[in-house]
Amino acid sequence: MQASEVSRAMAAAMSIASSLDLAVDDAIVLHDSNKLTLRLLPCDVLARVAPVDQQVAQFEVELAQRLAESGCPVAALEPRVEPRVHERDGFVVTLWTYYEPAASQEVSPADFANALEQLHAGMRKLDVPTPHFTDRIEYAQRLLANRERTPALADADRELLVDTLRSLSRAIGERGGAEQLLHGEPHPGNLLTTENGLLFIDLETCCRGPVEFDLAHAPEEVGEQYPGVDQDLLRECRILVLAIITTWRWDRDDQLPNGRRLGAEWLSQIRAALGRNGLDTDG
Repeated sequence: MQASEVSRAMAAAMSIASSLDLAVDDAIVLHDSNKLTLRLLPCDVLARVAPVDQQVAQFEVELAQRLAESGCPVAALEPRVEPRVHERDGFVVTLWTYYEPAASQEVSPADFANALEQLHAGMRKLDVPTPHFTDRIEYAQRLLANRERTPALADADRELLVDTLRSLSRAIGERGGAEQLLHGEPHPGNLLTTENGLLFIDLETCCRGPVEFDLAHAPEEVGEQYPGVDQDLLRECRILVLAIITTWRWDRDDQLPNGRRLGAEWLSQIRAALGRNGLDTDG
């Protein structure tokens, strides 16, 4: 979130929580990216705040409720207030249960894979309209085609990303594998290690695609523990995801801390992965 918006976003969240009879004297920033995640005290509520024009909060709230009802390992909405989206001063705010971190934050690959498998099983039962994972490819391709949005990207690197996205998108599509509702970005940063067990957060990224696309966001050892995985497809999805997020880092509007440095590192990783897997992106 833009630095100029943070104080207003915090004020909006505290005001809404107070209006709902939750005791709020302070707000601690837990995470700041496209949205702000706050711990409100002393009521101990987690607030997620986003600009009105950059959010899908209603979708996330409804999906979280349905997944929780199915027993999926997802973070719950705050039970003391009505589960809905609040709007104030140009921001939308949703209120969630705050979970104390577990004493040990170590997550074994087997436990990670088991939690993700449980989530996928619950998601297979839901029929909700969601974007397709290829929408992310198309967005990245538009960024690469727009030099005003990605002005610092060298021509050779731009060509690498364009070719990688095109070839892997085609290769994955030609496999014709099964698709289902996915988390969209189940990386370790979106998995809470709590006294209640492992819980996934940030459901706004949900999309439809093969489970290997989700597994591509998790550590490699997790994919080795998840049953029934097409390892060739997973390798392709890993490089595809890396190309997508690398492209995002070169967007002039990207707000991820150290994003440009990561973008440069990931370009090297893409070249190495393509060579290691013998993949040809020239076709």
